[in-house]
Amino acid sequence: MAKKGYQYRFREPGASPEKGGSPKPRYRKEIENGMIIERDVKVPMRDGVSILVDVFRPEDESKAVPPLIAWSPYGKHSPTKYEYFPGCGVTSKDVSPYAAFEGPDPAYWVPRGYAVINVDTRGTWHCKGAATFISPEEAQDFYDLIEWAGTQPWSNGKVGLTGVSYLAIAQWRVAELRPPHLAAINPWEGWTDTYREIVRHGGIPETWFWPFLQQFMAFSTTQVEDLLSETKEHPLFDAFWESKSAHPERITVPAFVVASWTDQAMHLRGTLEGFKKLSSKEKWLDVHGRRKWAYYYDPENKKRLQEFFDHFLKGIKTSVTKWPKVRLEVRERFFVGKIREEDEWPIAKTRYTKLYLNAEEAKLGREPAPKERVASYNSLGGGPGAHRATFVYTFKEPTDLIGYMKARLFMSTDESDDMDVFVGIWKLDAQGNVVYFPHYQIHNDGPVALGWIRASHREMDEISSREFQPVLAHRRELKLSPGEIVELNIEIWPSATHFEGGEQLLMIVQGTDINKYPKHVLYARHEDSVNRGKHNIYTGGVRASYLLVPVV
Repeated sequence: MAKKGYQYRFREPGASPEKGGSPKPRYRKEIENGMIIERDVKVPMRDGVSILVDVFRPEDESKAVPPLIAWSPYGKHSPTKYEYFPGCGVTSKDVSPYAAFEGPDPAYWVPRGYAVINVDTRGTWHCKGAATFISPEEAQDFYDLIEWAGTQPWSNGKVGLTGVSYLAIAQWRVAELRPPHLAAINPWEGWTDTYREIVRHGGIPETWFWPFLQQFMAFSTTQVEDLLSETKEHPLFDAFWESKSAHPERITVPAFVVASWTDQAMHLRGTLEGFKKLSSKEKWLDVHGRRKWAYYYDPENKKRLQEFFDHFLKGIKTSVTKWPKVRLEVRERFFVGKIREEDEWPIAKTRYTKLYLNAEEAKLGREPAPKERVASYNSLGGGPGAHRATFVYTFKEPTDLIGYMKARLFMSTDESDDMDVFVGIWKLDAQGNVVYFPHYQIHNDGPVALGWIRASHREMDEISSREFQPVLAHRRELKLSPGEIVELNIEIWPSATHFEGGEQLLMIVQGTDINKYPKHVLYARHEDSVNRGKHNIYTGGVRASYLLVPVV
């Protein structure tokens, strides 16, 4: 069907629900571990198609309770085990068998006076209809489920939303529609701009996680949206990708938003953009440096989330009204950091400072290099010569860098009409050793922050851009001529890092992914390259390339 100038593409399901561990649906009501469990409840949507949900609620029905919804295409029967992701910090011992993947655990919430609703979305598993993802139609279905949950006899009429990743992305989309019974949301690390934050980093196609994700949304008896075909049909930001972008400025309900510095190339940017743009008068942000699933199921964090929901869904006076609006972990090294409390994001007292690249000395400095020099590297990383350019800055005194960085680089290439450029920011100790951080959910050798750009996508969205955060328009391609020197403004995703005097910031610029892992390992990759030959970075003189850093 036609939608705002584009068409959905659908494909046959990748596997049967039974192969994914979901038996044929059959309504049943049971009592287990002090919970009433209703499985395969049919909930009609506005067009007559029904989705299936499992409802977990207290055995004592004398008091109405608030529902918490976990909206997900991954299967309400919880088919995905955290052991599939070694090193993620969560095992099956940390959650009960009742919890949907990345969702709230009924074994925790139901005894505390909540209902939990796990969902199979339209067209997934045994639900009828055609499945679309991160779409306006999906948001309408979510709206209908919220209104259903808010009007059940066992419900107190105040619905809350919580969950990680897709379960957070869906919250942004439905909350902007303002369902009357929606009372509070908890987006726990979920992107808001599918194109910029997951599909095309800086305009460079992401070639591993986005296709990998389709495997988890392929179990069906009908048809599912063919996201990969659509991605090929829509290489630029257009009406299709606009339909998969959230509008947090339309959201007014109370929100407790959680992000992680470790989620470079996935959820970090979008979660912070969501918080920045929220119109909610009552909103809080927590940004940590740990692993997202482990942080979500951590006992102390579950207690904090309960304080939030107790206040807004039950009307209980809790400490949430005294929370700092922004709570940040400023990282020092792996799993070591200090909590900083602020009133806003980005931090208002930030001093954005330019560190100029010096190709002759491979350093960053407070003043532009007097002479123009060129740093060159092999853009595909192979063959003789350098495969990256590096620049180092040594801190003279303790310094916190908290917020957005930007690289403004003057660059050229001699053999191609385009360039894929990757930037990595790292911390070195006083002896020059790399200080690693948790990275991309399961890795232990992460950077401070990452940035990317495809040179033909360098045109900026002047309305959305800020001096510290360039936002690319992605509306057209601007190809290069061999040897043409162009200015590239590269958004480097946010971070918060403490440097002692004598410690160093290392900036790496190269033509391939900064971190590399075996192909079977979970990671964001960019292997559809436009690079050939050498890349040249111009420093000093009239082409003073620099790194802008946020000093707080």
